[in-house]
Amino acid sequence: MNQDPHKMCFGLSEELDRQSLALFLQLCGRREFAELFAGRLASEEILRIVDTFFDLFKQHLSKNEYHQLFLLDPHHHHEE
Repeated sequence: MNQDPHKMCFGLSEELDRQSLALFLQLCGRREFAELFAGRLASEEILRIVDTFFDLFKQHLSKNEYHQLFLLDPHHHHEE
């Protein structure tokens, strides 16, 4: 999928869902949007989002993937 947010679509196919989610997460990570959105959330909403993400990280990422890909720490290694 190209980087056109207007082409994000969910619920039609697993592959399209994956591509759309990847783009959605990239859009959420843009600094201006992230700061604006975070500034408008209540503490409970922030904790709910963070808890959901960390639960999914634990289910789907190894400790090395979490450190290297999410935290951008290429020198961190865990014994699996």
